[in-house]
Amino acid sequence: MIALLEAHRAGLFARKHWLPNIAAGIVVGVVALPLAMAFAIASGTRPEQGIYTAIFAGGLVSIFGGSRVQIAGPTGAFIAILSVITAKYGIAGLQVATLMAGIILLLMGLARMGSVIKFIPAPVIVGFTAGIAVIIFVGQWAYFLGLPKVGGEHFHENVWRLLLVLPETHAPTTALAVMSLLLVIYSPRIPGLSKIPGPLVAMVAATLAHVAFDPPGVATIGTAFGGIPTGLPPLHLPDLSLSQMILLIGPAFTIAMLGAIESLLSAVVADGMAGTRHDSNQELIGQGIANIVTPLFAGFAATGAIARTATNIRNGATSPLAGLMHVATLVAVVLFLAPLAEHIPLAALAAILFVVAWNMSEAPHFIDILKKAPRADRVILVITFLLTVFADLVVAVNVGVILAILHFLRRMAEVVETKEMDTLALQSELARHGFRELPPGMMVYEIAGPMFFGAVENFERVLLQTHTDPKALIIRLRQVPFMDITGIQTLEVAITKLRRRGIHVVLSEANARVLGKLQRAGVVGKIDAPDYAETFVDAVRMLTAAEAPPAAA
Repeated sequence: MIALLEAHRAGLFARKHWLPNIAAGIVVGVVALPLAMAFAIASGTRPEQGIYTAIFAGGLVSIFGGSRVQIAGPTGAFIAILSVITAKYGIAGLQVATLMAGIILLLMGLARMGSVIKFIPAPVIVGFTAGIAVIIFVGQWAYFLGLPKVGGEHFHENVWRLLLVLPETHAPTTALAVMSLLLVIYSPRIPGLSKIPGPLVAMVAATLAHVAFDPPGVATIGTAFGGIPTGLPPLHLPDLSLSQMILLIGPAFTIAMLGAIESLLSAVVADGMAGTRHDSNQELIGQGIANIVTPLFAGFAATGAIARTATNIRNGATSPLAGLMHVATLVAVVLFLAPLAEHIPLAALAAILFVVAWNMSEAPHFIDILKKAPRADRVILVITFLLTVFADLVVAVNVGVILAILHFLRRMAEVVETKEMDTLALQSELARHGFRELPPGMMVYEIAGPMFFGAVENFERVLLQTHTDPKALIIRLRQVPFMDITGIQTLEVAITKLRRRGIHVVLSEANARVLGKLQRAGVVGKIDAPDYAETFVDAVRMLTAAEAPPAAA
């Protein structure tokens, strides 16, 4: 409830803030109505379940979330995942997976993993978002053109079967769909309609056209689903048997992962627009609670909705009151206007989703990355996009992140340098302590950069391939910020090999963190020979004393 408390402390629940927040909530509720039904149908559920999801998830996230102005509900990003889960496990399975995903999100928030979004590179996010947009777009062809439903396990099979049935395009359905699409896009430019959300204009116009002309063969919510029931659903516990939960653990993690990414992205966008600062961990907790409760009331997976959150802010929202008012608006629709939904053409909802898919695709941003980004980022973008479309979202994100990590490690390994320092480079440092030059037979190497598993090969090769064996070797660690166990073990092996060649090795100038790790690993602190010095000059003196012949008796 951090957002609520912060809004209260900021005085945003004062009477003067009521009107703008109430007005913003009503507008968002109106925008959410057609989107909620469209997302529900595209996800394989009934249209009213989308509204229930927007009501319960929207209210709970407004109360328990970490952003003052976040609007939650069903989103387009989930369609590609939820439609597959619904087709394979049914609506009951989808609700169990949603509840389990809510528990995972709640645990992520309690474990303070809200910074997860920072570890998803931009090419991966843009790639899978664009891939989801393509899946949504193709998935709505049948409704937009009035084609018979086709089924295909894979994307390319689905596209091919849709192409085969294109000659069966239903003209009245297509006409209504095209009209709806034009209204969604252009109605905000029409005087008198500019303040009415385009999706609402399209849905109402298409519904009135269908009622007036009653074209035969046009699918509506009434013909496809029997209309929308009046009132809110009762509490219903899904099947939470152990076997069912084990079966759905994979889908649940998929929902949780995407829900975390989408909600935190939306919260970041909200911060940029409203000048607020969200609590990412509390946002995950709020999303977790919402996804635990929503399936108990016939809903399904929900997350922060970027477009509706932006609409909320643009219309003057400053506090969670707007999100609660958006819920109240949807409740009023379900209680008093549900029977009117019977005549809404599915083609109009498909047209709305076409625009949603276009906005999700971020096509200009996608093209910009392809044109301007480094080659590795372009490759990651394209691979993530193709895997999202042709394989699976989780596979796409995992592969994209792994490729990004491997590329980062390769670049990090390239900047780690192990080099010999010559006397000229050390002259001023030596002169301050009475040395004109390095004592004979002594060499100095310096390691610059993190000593981790990706960089050890270069370090070991340079360190061990000295042209001549010196009597003593100083390895300076002042520019090593950290070491992992592979780096420590590699350093230990190299020191052992050098000592077998009769070379006295001393490490110097490690920071406290690195020195502690070397001591715990037993690399320094041995009693058989001095092996560490706090400063470079101390190392020189230590080795000079060690190499000096013993005094005559």
